[in-house]
Amino acid sequence: MNLTANSLNLSRFQSRSFVPKDVDLQNPQTVELLYQRLLERPMASTKDLERWLLERSELDAVLSQEGAIVYILMTCQTDDAKRTDAYKKFIETIEPIIKQMDDKLNKRFFEAAKEHPLDKKRYGVYEREIKNELELFVEENVALSTQEELLGQEYQAICAAMTISFKGKEHTLPQMGKYLVELDRGLREKAWLKSAHRRLKDKGRLDDLFGRMLKLRTQMAKNAGFDNYRDYKFKALGRFDYTPQDCKHYHQTIERIVVPLMGRILEERKKKMKLDALRPWDLAVDPAAQPPLKPFERVEELVEGCKKIFSDMDEELGAHFALMADEGLLDLESRKGKAPGGYQHALHEARLPFIFMNAVGLDSDMRTLLHEAGHAFHSLACRHDPLFDYRHGPMEFNEVASMAMEILPDERISVFYNEEETDRSISDHFKDVVFTLVWVAIVDCFQHWLYENPDHTPQQRSQEWIRIRWRFGSGYVDWQGLESEHEYLWHRQLHIFEVPFYYIEYGIAQLGALQLWLTAKKDPKKALGHYKKALALGGSRTIPELYEAAGIRFDFSEKTIAPLMEAVMEEWRKKT
Repeated sequence: MNLTANSLNLSRFQSRSFVPKDVDLQNPQTVELLYQRLLERPMASTKDLERWLLERSELDAVLSQEGAIVYILMTCQTDDAKRTDAYKKFIETIEPIIKQMDDKLNKRFFEAAKEHPLDKKRYGVYEREIKNELELFVEENVALSTQEELLGQEYQAICAAMTISFKGKEHTLPQMGKYLVELDRGLREKAWLKSAHRRLKDKGRLDDLFGRMLKLRTQMAKNAGFDNYRDYKFKALGRFDYTPQDCKHYHQTIERIVVPLMGRILEERKKKMKLDALRPWDLAVDPAAQPPLKPFERVEELVEGCKKIFSDMDEELGAHFALMADEGLLDLESRKGKAPGGYQHALHEARLPFIFMNAVGLDSDMRTLLHEAGHAFHSLACRHDPLFDYRHGPMEFNEVASMAMEILPDERISVFYNEEETDRSISDHFKDVVFTLVWVAIVDCFQHWLYENPDHTPQQRSQEWIRIRWRFGSGYVDWQGLESEHEYLWHRQLHIFEVPFYYIEYGIAQLGALQLWLTAKKDPKKALGHYKKALALGGSRTIPELYEAAGIRFDFSEKTIAPLMEAVMEEWRKKT
């Protein structure tokens, strides 16, 4: 992949007016000078302040894109030393300048805004975010933040290097997933154990890595005057509209309402498979012993199928996805050296999205691309806003954009399947909705404990993980003889390592996406209209306002969860 600023079509929007065209963005002195020019810019009126904000937005977008490119290239091939070095160089030399100078610009902004007040309707959310950043900034945390990002890159490298020799071929861990949907139970068991044992080889490295992350994050919280990292991170994530206690209520509601539904699904699976007990390798295969769903053989088929889905849904969405495919903004296939997982990353100066994932030919790969395309559509919908901070929304709504796009296409996935297979895929998705809500509760609950109890030992950490797993229904699966594999299952969750506390958003947003789905069942055009309207607002509104624009409620209490779960289970039964 040859992704560079020069390879992107920047002319779609305006040319630069503040940042010189050929400036070296890898040069710390040059970057600092650009910030200094902004700091020294006189502002004698509200009009001057608004012009200054546009210049700041341009600089933010240019530097954000530079960082995005080195990150994308590194994750696409973690075993390429040049890419890794370029990423590290940016993290170590440019990002500390950005963090320090951003704080100075934030102070400059508030000084000017006192003299020249801005329209609260337009800039109220922006001012709230800047005020929050000012309150959080601590000089000592700049270096610690750099260390944290480099530790995240270490996690990427460790996981990307995990390969397995199986059936005469070398496989990445994502590629091993295709064997878990095969009908041969012995084959599934061998594949699962091979993958689990490969992960266990690095359990010491990953446990040590997390220990270093925990210590560093706890220090950052103390430096900022917080009792624990959980409270610090809630403020850093701008969670103005809900609290840690709200999250714990979510855990309790999921335990009481959703875990029994998961148990019902798993019990039915066990009966259909005529098993005395379900083992971890029995959870992805079709329980009625039908061949695995294989929506595509080649990634090109996945792309073409999704193009058709989006074009059938909406002409604009179809054009947006085609743009990404045509511009080389999709890296979808799993390969050796590629980082795990999937993501959409905005290239903010070009105002284009990039999608990264590890496709191997599974039904879940199709859903992943639909999900990441939802993020991309969000990025494209709000890219016209001149204010950089409004060209990306709060994560609690960003994930509505993606999760809704997993479910709104509905029967259109028949582009990949016949009628029976389409029903199976939809049934599997609604099953996964139930499982996702439970898994979100598990991961979020675990993270609360980790940072509320920062002095815990690795052994206590493992014990707590198992306790939480049992609380949320791990007893429906037989883990006998797989105690170590179960104990370190959390090592697979990259969010715990790389983006701590970014997980409850999936649960909150899943509930929002389900509300949109219920609207779509009655009026698809209305649901899609609300969806697109809310996406176009970007980050210019509060979370409750964005949900309201989408025609849904921002609520993750039992009042919302219970009726949605009834609808989900009804749909699951209908399609099963």
